[in-house]
Amino acid sequence: QVQLVESGGGLVQAGGSLRLSCAASGSTFSFDAMAWYRHAPGKQRELVAAVSSGGFTNYADSVKGRFTISRDNAKNTVSLQLDSLKPEDTAVYYCNIGYYRPNNRYAGMDYWGKGTLVTVSS
Repeated sequence: QVQLVESGGGLVQAGGSLRLSCAASGSTFSFDAMAWYRHAPGKQRELVAAVSSGGFTNYADSVKGRFTISRDNAKNTVSLQLDSLKPEDTAVYYCNIGYYRPNNRYAGMDYWGKGTLVTVSS
């Protein structure tokens, strides 16, 4: 079992910044990658960013250049720096754990935290 706990969400004006954090515990040794997803009302959950234990990253096109994912392997934590926020970034953000396939695409496992709400006002 894996436990994921997110923190850092809140209300921010458009153009502002937030930093999300996630702590993973439990049987995390089987997985070498972590990621952030988001789920906005009326939309499907989408992968925002992922990072491998070696630092390889990938981002959704909608957040490239604005969001930065990072991780601390020793502490089993992953963070997401959200800059230049837009109202369309409003969503519940979820931490996830998984691995990278040989084609460098992230594959998440079915472990989820409670999420943290990010609200961006215009």
